[in-house]
Amino acid sequence: MALSAGSRLGPYHILSPLGEGGFGEVYKARDTRLDRTVAIKILPSADPELKARFEREAKAIASLQHPHICTLHDVGHQDGTDYLVMEYLEGETLDKKIARGPIKLDEALKIGIEIADALARAHRTGIVHRDLKPATKGHHHLRAPDRFSARCNI
Repeated sequence: MALSAGSRLGPYHILSPLGEGGFGEVYKARDTRLDRTVAIKILPSADPELKARFEREAKAIASLQHPHICTLHDVGHQDGTDYLVMEYLEGETLDKKIARGPIKLDEALKIGIEIADALARAHRTGIVHRDLKPATKGHHHLRAPDRFSARCNI
């Protein structure tokens, strides 16, 4: 289910698409209750197996508290659409940063250490990241320096 700018999902006003992966679509939205920008991930399928995985992802994200893991603000269901509402992070994807030219060693080490620290925290609780790559490193779930983040399909 593709959402268009200006549409609403619960109390969230959709602003623009952010990306799409094998497991869901992500949108930039405005939380009209708290007047903040958020990222909304929707499940585009009614498949019971995917819905169960989506619910597991929500519970997994909500269970993690770490400075480099995004916060889950809300979950919802409207008109047959399940969605997660997460902290929105400004920034470019890591693949775009790499395309601009080499990253200095100290910055690359800082990014790598912060990602590894967040992943270690998740792994200690039995959560495995299933989609970490530079092209998705910039949307949600795992934070890194300079407001970089990574999409995480748990």
